[in-house]
Amino acid sequence: MVDTSITQEMECKICYNFYNLTDRRPKVLECCHRMCSKCLYKIINLRESPQNDIICPFCRYETSLSDKAVNSLPDDHNIVATLSLGVRTKRYLQENSAELLLSPKISTSFVNPSDSSSNCLVITIMEVQREAAPAVGVYRPSSFNTNATASGWWTVWNCASVFCQTLAWILIWLLCLLYLSSLPLGIYLLINQKINLGIIFVSIVPSTLVIVMVYGFCQWLCHKFLNCISS
Repeated sequence: MVDTSITQEMECKICYNFYNLTDRRPKVLECCHRMCSKCLYKIINLRESPQNDIICPFCRYETSLSDKAVNSLPDDHNIVATLSLGVRTKRYLQENSAELLLSPKISTSFVNPSDSSSNCLVITIMEVQREAAPAVGVYRPSSFNTNATASGWWTVWNCASVFCQTLAWILIWLLCLLYLSSLPLGIYLLINQKINLGIIFVSIVPSTLVIVMVYGFCQWLCHKFLNCISS
């Protein structure tokens, strides 16, 4: 998947065309805004800017030019370096379209090994004897293991949460069944002069109401706690 932020950095914010090393070179104004050289020529041809100056279309800052020469403006060196790397890679692939040979010399021509800020998976190919297969060592950053452990704990937490909710719903259904059957049974026992059992069954009704209220309050607290964790 291509990073959209990198793609947006490689296009002009005026014409939304990608920069290149010919007619759409990335030029930087004195206000540090960037656009392609073709759009700069169009702005100059509109003649809305003062003589030997160009007004930035983003912040209206005036940048002085020498004889209206867009080429005198500095290039964005980061984008130019990226474009040059892409051109070299494309040229090499065209010259070696049959297969791509990975070797230390070719790798250093594409990637700067001293750049430790690049976020990539490093594959080291070791030179061995001709009759043996090349040994490939894969470097896996320690952050991969940390993310896997965190994901495992999060899965266990979700399973426990679902189990608790299911158990709570089963308990609620049983209490509702007991609630609906205890009241008529208690009245029947009171009519038949079985006072103790009748009072016990009739008292289940307010008891279940209290339990339902306590459960609702506990569920509200659990939702608040989960929201605090996820945020």
